[in-house]
Amino acid sequence: MNNLLAVPVLLCLFGAGATFLAGRHPGVQRAVSVTAVAAVCVVAGVLVWLTDSAPLVLWVGDWPQPLGIVLVADRLAALMLLVAALVSLAVLVYATGLDQDEVRRETPVSIFHPTFLLLVAGVSNAFLAGDLFNLFVSFELLLFASYVLLTMGGTKDRVRAGSVYVVVNLVSSALFLVALASCYAATGTVNLADLAVRLAELPAEVRGVLQVLLLTVFGLKAAVFPLSAWLPHSYPTAPAPVTAVFAGLLTKVGVYAIIRTQTLLFPTEPLSLLLGVVGIATMLLGILGAVAQGEIKRMLSFTLVSHIGYMVFGISLATSAALAGAIFYAAHHITIQATLFLVAGLIQRVGGSTSLDRLGGLARLSPLLGALFLVPAMNLAGIPPLSGFVAKLALLRAGVADAGPMAWSLVAAGVVTSLLTLYAMAKVWNRAFWGVVPEQATARVTTLSRQGRLLPRLMVGSTLGLVVLALAFTVAAGPMYGYVERSATALFDRSYIAAVLSGGER
Repeated sequence: MNNLLAVPVLLCLFGAGATFLAGRHPGVQRAVSVTAVAAVCVVAGVLVWLTDSAPLVLWVGDWPQPLGIVLVADRLAALMLLVAALVSLAVLVYATGLDQDEVRRETPVSIFHPTFLLLVAGVSNAFLAGDLFNLFVSFELLLFASYVLLTMGGTKDRVRAGSVYVVVNLVSSALFLVALASCYAATGTVNLADLAVRLAELPAEVRGVLQVLLLTVFGLKAAVFPLSAWLPHSYPTAPAPVTAVFAGLLTKVGVYAIIRTQTLLFPTEPLSLLLGVVGIATMLLGILGAVAQGEIKRMLSFTLVSHIGYMVFGISLATSAALAGAIFYAAHHITIQATLFLVAGLIQRVGGSTSLDRLGGLARLSPLLGALFLVPAMNLAGIPPLSGFVAKLALLRAGVADAGPMAWSLVAAGVVTSLLTLYAMAKVWNRAFWGVVPEQATARVTTLSRQGRLLPRLMVGSTLGLVVLALAFTVAAGPMYGYVERSATALFDRSYIAAVLSGGER
């Protein structure tokens, strides 16, 4: 069964090749892409079930251990892989529902599908990577794909935003190489399990330098303060499917890397004070930026930054309860943030814009669109009994249990951020969904309705699927939270190290 670990990456890579060769056959491309990502969902579901007993390890090739490439799946990696695959599938179906004129303008099929599959391959490999170099390769693969997706269509705004994104991520990649070389120079290995053992033998000062280097790299990729300024300027210009998958997945890969390295490599040196300050600043500054926006995509980009702070909140406390809350929040947030960006695409389709100054009365024009926005918006704000409330409550309880000054500060910042998120979502609802319907919006809706193109079934169906998935997190919160609690506990019991260094399977 260990061979299943290579399947998610291989499916996407072979799918990318097949869709590239089928560039003149859009129907074939769509079928291959959807089939490949759906198969990844199935494999990820099987891995979630298998890893609940013990981690799975696959050594690729016949290299001597621990020098070879190793893929590892524990509860954390399997859960993140499953949620990422489900969201990717929904976004892909949404993209196939675009009209032909939108396809040519927003997501050219011959480019979109192979690039999208490369992105999913990079994300999958990042969750399964068992060594720093393979993790670096994963980041480069998904970043290469994201460069293409972000600038797709070649508009002036997209090229400008893509330039900022490229420069920032080239800097982060260079810094990652420095951190990778430093770890190898200090320990003679980049295998995470072996590195965890050898780092314990180094002086505390050396460990501290390596830890800060890795945190800086992954913090930049996760868009935590003060390394988050690039994100709100890069994401809003991309097509709705691209923005949705970026918002759902790319920052969470950085969060995953922080959780993995902090718990595995530096379990006794959590840097709680530093991460606590970063978490508070990320939450508050991000949500204040969201409140100030008058454009929906930019507002959602700032809420994306802000809610990364909740995950940093859990990581900073470095307890099993806090990490369980952070993991649950990450899984929940992948789904919710991607859903809201897909809804933003539907809002632009119906209202002709995502500027709050140009919208109004959308709930009257399309009650279904109102429902698709309201449910994930309330979930993002943490309204009971939705999964966002469950995740935030878990983090707040962990902070209260810690009872330290920094923990109480994080709790206060979390509550304020949640209230301001509710305000931001209410602002969108009041201005975009209530009020007077603009004349141009009425004319646009009438025209699209007559043509049967107002809300294409695939676009609505995929968005509704993500709404249902988030509601499933609420209904199954008990079993799911039990799973993430076991995942968080296992991060501290060193079972990951034992599974990798015991040999695994070739």
